[in-house]
Amino acid sequence: MKDYFEMKGQVAIVTGCSSGLGVQMARALASAGCNVVPIARRLEKLEEVAAAIRADFGVEVLPLRCDITSTEQVEDVVAKALERFGRIDVLVNNAGTGAVAPAEEITDAQFENELQIDLFGSFKVARAVAAKAMIPAGYGRIINIASMYGLVGNKIAPASPYHAAKGGVVNLTRALAAEWGKYGITVNSICPGYFYTPLTVDTLNSDYFQDYAKRVIPLERYGNEGELDTTVLYLASPASAYVTGAAIPVDGGYTCV
Repeated sequence: MKDYFEMKGQVAIVTGCSSGLGVQMARALASAGCNVVPIARRLEKLEEVAAAIRADFGVEVLPLRCDITSTEQVEDVVAKALERFGRIDVLVNNAGTGAVAPAEEITDAQFENELQIDLFGSFKVARAVAAKAMIPAGYGRIINIASMYGLVGNKIAPASPYHAAKGGVVNLTRALAAEWGKYGITVNSICPGYFYTPLTVDTLNSDYFQDYAKRVIPLERYGNEGELDTTVLYLASPASAYVTGAAIPVDGGYTCV
Protein backbone atom coordinates (compact mmCIF):
# COMPACT_ATOMS: atom_id res chain seq x y z
CA MET A 1 0.00 0.00 0.00
CA LYS A 2 1.34 3.45 -0.92
CA ASP A 3 2.27 5.70 1.99
CA TYR A 4 1.24 9.11 0.74
CA PHE A 5 2.84 10.92 3.68
CA GLU A 6 6.24 9.21 3.49
CA MET A 7 9.01 11.77 4.08
CA LYS A 8 11.91 9.58 5.15
CA GLY A 9 15.19 11.46 5.07
CA GLN A 10 13.64 14.89 4.56
CA VAL A 11 14.38 17.76 6.93
CA ALA A 12 11.80 20.02 8.58
CA ILE A 13 12.30 23.22 10.56
CA VAL A 14 9.51 23.88 13.06
CA THR A 15 9.44 27.24 14.83
CA GLY A 16 7.82 27.79 18.21
CA CYS A 17 8.69 24.20 18.99
CA SER A 18 9.32 24.27 22.73
CA SER A 19 5.70 23.46 23.68
CA GLY A 20 2.12 23.18 22.48
CA LEU A 21 1.12 22.80 18.85
CA GLY A 22 4.68 23.15 17.57
CA VAL A 23 5.74 20.01 19.44
CA GLN A 24 2.70 18.10 18.18
CA MET A 25 3.43 19.03 14.58
CA ALA A 26 7.14 18.22 14.91
CA ARG A 27 6.22 14.78 16.24
CA ALA A 28 3.82 14.25 13.36
CA LEU A 29 6.55 15.04 10.84
CA ALA A 30 8.99 12.76 12.68
CA SER A 31 6.42 9.95 12.52
CA ALA A 32 6.59 10.23 8.71
CA GLY A 33 10.39 9.89 8.76
CA CYS A 34 11.37 13.57 8.74
CA ASN A 35 14.47 14.71 10.55
CA VAL A 36 13.50 17.74 12.62
CA VAL A 37 15.09 21.07 13.50
CA PRO A 38 12.97 22.43 16.37
CA ILE A 39 13.63 26.09 17.11
CA ALA A 40 12.42 28.42 19.86
CA ARG A 41 13.84 30.78 22.45
CA ARG A 42 13.98 28.27 25.34
CA LEU A 43 16.85 25.88 24.60
CA GLU A 44 16.30 23.73 27.70
CA LYS A 45 12.72 23.01 26.57
CA LEU A 46 13.93 22.28 23.04
CA GLU A 47 16.44 19.74 24.38
CA GLU A 48 13.60 17.90 26.14
CA VAL A 49 11.48 17.93 22.99
CA ALA A 50 14.41 16.70 20.89
CA ALA A 51 15.22 13.84 23.24
CA ALA A 52 11.61 12.63 23.20
CA ILE A 53 11.36 12.78 19.40
CA ARG A 54 14.62 10.88 18.96
CA ALA A 55 13.52 8.20 21.40
CA ASP A 56 10.03 7.80 19.95
CA PHE A 57 10.73 7.97 16.21
CA GLY A 58 14.44 7.30 15.67
CA VAL A 59 15.01 10.35 13.49
CA GLU A 60 17.76 12.94 13.74
CA VAL A 61 16.88 16.08 15.70
CA LEU A 62 18.87 19.31 15.86
CA PRO A 63 17.41 21.70 18.48
CA LEU A 64 18.52 25.31 18.01
CA ARG A 65 17.77 28.41 20.03
CA CYS A 66 16.38 31.23 17.91
CA ASP A 67 14.41 34.43 18.33
CA ILE A 68 12.68 34.72 14.97
CA THR A 69 12.49 38.51 15.26
CA SER A 70 16.29 38.55 14.83
CA THR A 71 17.36 38.33 11.19
CA GLU A 72 20.88 37.33 12.26
CA GLN A 73 19.66 34.48 14.48
CA VAL A 74 17.30 33.22 11.78
CA GLU A 75 20.05 33.15 9.16
CA ASP A 76 22.41 31.44 11.62
CA VAL A 77 19.87 28.68 12.32
CA VAL A 78 19.31 28.05 8.63
CA ALA A 79 23.07 27.88 8.06
CA LYS A 80 23.49 25.38 10.92
CA ALA A 81 20.64 23.22 9.65
CA LEU A 82 22.18 23.14 6.18
CA GLU A 83 25.61 22.41 7.61
CA ARG A 84 24.20 19.42 9.49
CA PHE A 85 21.77 18.02 6.93
CA GLY A 86 22.56 19.62 3.58
CA ARG A 87 18.89 20.28 2.88
CA ILE A 88 15.69 21.83 4.27
CA ASP A 89 12.56 20.42 2.67
CA VAL A 90 9.82 21.63 5.02
CA LEU A 91 9.28 24.77 7.08
CA VAL A 92 6.47 25.06 9.62
CA ASN A 93 6.17 28.69 10.73
CA ASN A 94 4.42 28.16 14.04
CA ALA A 95 5.95 30.68 16.47
CA GLY A 96 3.48 33.28 17.64
CA THR A 97 1.98 35.27 20.49
CA GLY A 98 -1.37 36.86 21.29
CA ALA A 99 -2.35 40.12 22.97
CA VAL A 100 -5.94 40.13 24.27
CA ALA A 101 -7.47 43.50 25.17
CA PRO A 102 -10.09 45.89 23.78
CA ALA A 103 -8.76 47.64 20.68
CA GLU A 104 -9.06 51.05 22.29
CA GLU A 105 -6.70 49.91 25.06
CA ILE A 106 -4.08 48.15 22.90
CA THR A 107 -0.72 49.90 23.13
CA ASP A 108 1.60 50.61 20.23
CA ALA A 109 4.10 48.19 21.78
CA GLN A 110 1.55 45.36 21.92
CA PHE A 111 0.53 45.84 18.30
CA GLU A 112 4.10 46.11 17.08
CA ASN A 113 5.22 43.04 19.06
CA GLU A 114 2.43 40.97 17.51
CA LEU A 115 3.41 41.96 13.99
CA GLN A 116 7.12 41.48 14.67
CA ILE A 117 6.64 37.89 15.85
CA ASP A 118 3.62 36.49 14.00
CA LEU A 119 4.02 38.24 10.66
CA PHE A 120 7.51 39.67 10.19
CA GLY A 121 9.12 36.75 12.02
CA SER A 122 7.35 34.24 9.80
CA PHE A 123 8.52 36.15 6.75
CA LYS A 124 12.13 36.25 7.97
CA VAL A 125 12.29 32.48 8.43
CA ALA A 126 10.55 31.79 5.10
CA ARG A 127 12.88 34.21 3.30
CA ALA A 128 16.02 32.63 4.72
CA VAL A 129 14.91 29.04 4.12
CA ALA A 130 13.77 29.77 0.58
CA ALA A 131 16.89 31.71 -0.39
CA LYS A 132 19.44 29.35 1.12
CA ALA A 133 17.81 25.93 0.71
CA MET A 134 14.56 25.63 -1.22
CA ILE A 135 15.16 27.83 -4.27
CA PRO A 136 18.58 26.25 -4.94
CA ALA A 137 17.02 22.78 -4.55
CA GLY A 138 13.98 23.56 -6.70
CA TYR A 139 11.73 22.09 -4.02
CA GLY A 140 10.10 23.09 -0.75
CA ARG A 141 7.03 22.97 1.45
CA ILE A 142 6.30 26.03 3.58
CA ILE A 143 3.41 25.85 6.03
CA ASN A 144 2.45 29.03 7.86
CA ILE A 145 0.36 28.57 10.98
CA ALA A 146 -2.16 31.41 10.82
CA SER A 147 -5.48 31.23 12.69
CA MET A 148 -9.19 31.21 12.03
CA TYR A 149 -8.91 34.72 13.50
CA GLY A 150 -6.89 35.59 10.41
CA LEU A 151 -10.06 34.97 8.39
CA VAL A 152 -12.78 36.51 10.60
CA GLY A 153 -13.31 38.76 13.60
CA ASN A 154 -14.61 37.64 16.99
CA LYS A 155 -16.83 38.97 19.77
CA ILE A 156 -15.59 36.94 22.74
CA ALA A 157 -11.88 37.75 23.10
CA PRO A 158 -10.85 41.11 21.58
CA ALA A 159 -7.44 40.67 19.97
CA SER A 160 -7.09 43.14 17.12
CA PRO A 161 -3.27 42.87 16.80
CA TYR A 162 -3.56 39.08 16.55
CA HIS A 163 -6.30 39.30 13.91
CA ALA A 164 -4.21 41.78 11.93
CA ALA A 165 -1.02 39.72 12.14
CA LYS A 166 -2.67 36.42 11.28
CA GLY A 167 -4.65 38.01 8.45
CA GLY A 168 -1.30 39.24 7.19
CA VAL A 169 0.09 35.70 7.42
CA VAL A 170 -2.79 34.39 5.28
CA ASN A 171 -2.14 36.90 2.50
CA LEU A 172 1.65 36.68 2.85
CA THR A 173 1.14 32.99 2.18
CA ARG A 174 -0.66 33.77 -1.08
CA ALA A 175 2.03 36.25 -2.13
CA LEU A 176 4.89 33.83 -1.49
CA ALA A 177 3.01 31.01 -3.19
CA ALA A 178 2.61 33.18 -6.28
CA GLU A 179 6.29 34.19 -6.29
CA TRP A 180 7.93 30.89 -5.46
CA GLY A 181 5.77 28.42 -7.36
CA LYS A 182 8.23 28.55 -10.28
CA TYR A 183 10.88 27.13 -7.95
CA GLY A 184 8.84 24.08 -6.99
CA ILE A 185 7.98 25.56 -3.60
CA THR A 186 4.43 25.37 -2.25
CA VAL A 187 3.33 27.82 0.43
CA ASN A 188 0.13 27.20 2.38
CA SER A 189 -1.40 28.29 5.66
CA ILE A 190 -3.31 26.40 8.30
CA CYS A 191 -5.92 28.35 10.26
CA PRO A 192 -6.49 26.51 13.55
CA GLY A 193 -9.49 27.08 15.73
CA TYR A 194 -9.52 26.68 19.49
CA PHE A 195 -6.86 24.22 20.66
CA TYR A 196 -5.38 23.77 24.11
CA THR A 197 -1.90 25.25 24.42
CA PRO A 198 -0.02 26.72 27.41
CA LEU A 199 -1.23 30.14 26.21
CA THR A 200 -4.91 29.21 25.89
CA VAL A 201 -5.64 26.65 28.59
CA ASP A 202 -6.96 29.05 31.25
CA THR A 203 -9.27 30.82 28.81
CA LEU A 204 -10.58 27.64 27.21
CA ASN A 205 -11.28 26.04 30.58
CA SER A 206 -13.47 28.94 31.74
CA ASP A 207 -17.21 28.31 31.90
CA TYR A 208 -18.11 31.36 29.81
CA PHE A 209 -15.77 30.33 26.99
CA GLN A 210 -16.94 26.72 26.96
CA ASP A 211 -20.54 27.91 26.71
CA TYR A 212 -19.54 30.23 23.86
CA ALA A 213 -17.75 27.41 22.02
CA LYS A 214 -20.78 25.14 22.12
CA ARG A 215 -22.91 27.88 20.63
CA VAL A 216 -20.62 29.00 17.80
CA ILE A 217 -18.63 25.90 16.77
CA PRO A 218 -20.68 23.45 14.68
CA LEU A 219 -18.83 20.47 16.20
CA GLU A 220 -19.53 21.99 19.64
CA ARG A 221 -16.04 21.37 21.06
CA TYR A 222 -12.42 22.49 20.98
CA GLY A 223 -9.82 20.80 18.84
CA ASN A 224 -8.14 17.75 20.37
CA GLU A 225 -4.44 17.03 20.52
CA GLY A 226 -3.33 15.56 17.19
CA GLU A 227 -6.17 16.99 15.10
CA LEU A 228 -3.78 19.32 13.26
CA ASP A 229 -1.33 16.53 12.47
CA THR A 230 -2.88 15.18 9.30
CA THR A 231 -3.24 18.64 7.77
CA VAL A 232 0.44 19.34 8.46
CA LEU A 233 1.47 15.99 6.99
CA TYR A 234 -0.69 16.54 3.92
CA LEU A 235 0.77 19.97 3.17
CA ALA A 236 4.34 18.89 4.00
CA SER A 237 4.38 15.76 1.88
CA PRO A 238 5.32 15.43 -1.80
CA ALA A 239 1.72 14.28 -2.39
CA SER A 240 0.37 17.85 -2.04
CA ALA A 241 2.44 19.14 -4.97
CA TYR A 242 -0.51 20.91 -6.67
CA VAL A 243 -1.79 22.69 -3.56
CA THR A 244 -0.38 26.15 -2.96
CA GLY A 245 -1.63 29.50 -1.68
CA ALA A 246 -4.40 27.82 0.31
CA ALA A 247 -5.69 28.80 3.76
CA ILE A 248 -7.10 25.68 5.38
CA PRO A 249 -9.27 26.14 8.49
CA VAL A 250 -9.03 23.37 11.09
CA ASP A 251 -11.63 24.89 13.38
CA GLY A 252 -14.58 22.56 13.88
CA GLY A 253 -16.55 24.68 11.43
CA TYR A 254 -16.20 28.02 13.28
CA THR A 255 -15.59 29.97 10.07
CA CYS A 256 -18.40 28.31 8.09
CA VAL A 257 -21.20 30.07 9.97
